[in-house]
Amino acid sequence: MNQEILSVPQAAKYCAISRVTLWKYVKSGELKSSLTPGGHYRILRKDLEAFARQKGMYPLVNYHPPEKKILIVDDDAAIRELIERTLSAQQYETETAAEGFEAGVKVPTFQPSLIILDLHMPGTDGFEVCRQIKQNPATSHIKILAITGFGTEEKKDRIFAEGADGYLVKPVRKDTLLRHVKELLS
Repeated sequence: MNQEILSVPQAAKYCAISRVTLWKYVKSGELKSSLTPGGHYRILRKDLEAFARQKGMYPLVNYHPPEKKILIVDDDAAIRELIERTLSAQQYETETAAEGFEAGVKVPTFQPSLIILDLHMPGTDGFEVCRQIKQNPATSHIKILAITGFGTEEKKDRIFAEGADGYLVKPVRKDTLLRHVKELLS
């Protein structure tokens, strides 16, 4: 279904739930919708997908989450390459970004399940990248593993407050990285 605007029956079919159940979400205001002049409710597909992810309504009929896609965001090329080699050897599909803005551009097209995110980068830092991803309903489901070479309890608390799902201090051992990636993606 490639429609951008869905009726209640179409949205229910898309989520593989009954019309009555979907109707209750619309009437309660939990699912954003609009009312047509004729009195019919319409739902934007992007709002429906974000709502379904938030409610854990997997699998959506037409949505297949990328289980092994990881975006590596670090301003240090050597670290990006090392992490990329480590993950590629374990059959993960990877993409890299050298800074926060580039990561923001790649997230919608690459659609990663996990972002390994350095906290200290020029321009948009990891804290802001994490905040933007987690506050956007279309990307809030993406897991974020924060890494930093300057670990403190304050930074750890701050990145978890921004929504990060994991935290590691560099240098990171290969087995530790792989264990955290596997846990976050399971």
